[in-house]
Amino acid sequence: MKISGTFLDEISYDISHQNWAYDEWDKDFKAMNAIGIDTVIMIRCGLKKWMTFPSKVLHEREGCFIPDFDLVDLFLSLAEKYEMNFYFGTYDAMKYWLNGEPEKELNLSIRVVDEAWQRYGNRSAFKGWYLSNEFSRNTGNIVDIYAKLGKHCKAISNNLPVLISPFIQGCKAVSSVSADFKTENVTSVEQHEKEWNDILSKLSGAVDIVAFQDGHVDFDELYDYLAVNKALAEKHNFRCWTNIETFDRDMPIKFLPIKWEKMLLKMNAAEKAKIEKGITFEFSHFMSPNSMYPSARHLYNRYREWYQKSKVKNI
Repeated sequence: MKISGTFLDEISYDISHQNWAYDEWDKDFKAMNAIGIDTVIMIRCGLKKWMTFPSKVLHEREGCFIPDFDLVDLFLSLAEKYEMNFYFGTYDAMKYWLNGEPEKELNLSIRVVDEAWQRYGNRSAFKGWYLSNEFSRNTGNIVDIYAKLGKHCKAISNNLPVLISPFIQGCKAVSSVSADFKTENVTSVEQHEKEWNDILSKLSGAVDIVAFQDGHVDFDELYDYLAVNKALAEKHNFRCWTNIETFDRDMPIKFLPIKWEKMLLKMNAAEKAKIEKGITFEFSHFMSPNSMYPSARHLYNRYREWYQKSKVKNI
């Protein structure tokens, strides 16, 4: 199991901005390319009043601020330059679906993806969609929103694939603003299997790829959840990826680059579970030689050493 895809964390929610423009992003895409990353996923096109492209819909409907430059165009240009697949992340108002107004969330999201497809749908790197609202259980009518929005994305784009990356309600599923490391509000492997069997049955035809985040459960139980995810994906005809988090949830500072041995353990668990593809949240902050965090550069070096050795072994 290698990491062959990464999220692009713009617009960010709980991680500091690195204030990059074209030259810095170009340097980072080159570093991604050097370790075999072929897929980039913009985690969201907008969050609250911040957005990645000058969306007329979001500016008029939500009062969003017009960005200094078009980050979507930048990402697409670099994806084309380095022959990567780009997935467009949808808008998250972070209020409507959480406040019991799912139809407002859905209608706004549909208008935004229509606008995005009209602007960027002819770009050669535009290869799919990412539904950005994160969830672990069917709360706030999120599954209904996903089903309708995913089907709409596929309908307007000649059936391009739709990706989701939910999290598991494990012992580390605590808020990023909480001082706690763990929670007692845990979904067991059996309950996770039961609930996601129902959720995936409702998302059939709307979502193609499921990549569960792997950081919310303890390391010694991760394989059990990954094996369930793989079995459920096969049962409901979804592609099964895994989101290998490259930040550490065990440290008092949220969030710092993960320890290499922890990352390797998670990749090995995904390999054992026969997961199809490994993506990460996220390369540029936590694993890049260009990151604001020096330890991310060292993580890149350790991964690249391992990556080169594994290539030699497979020859």
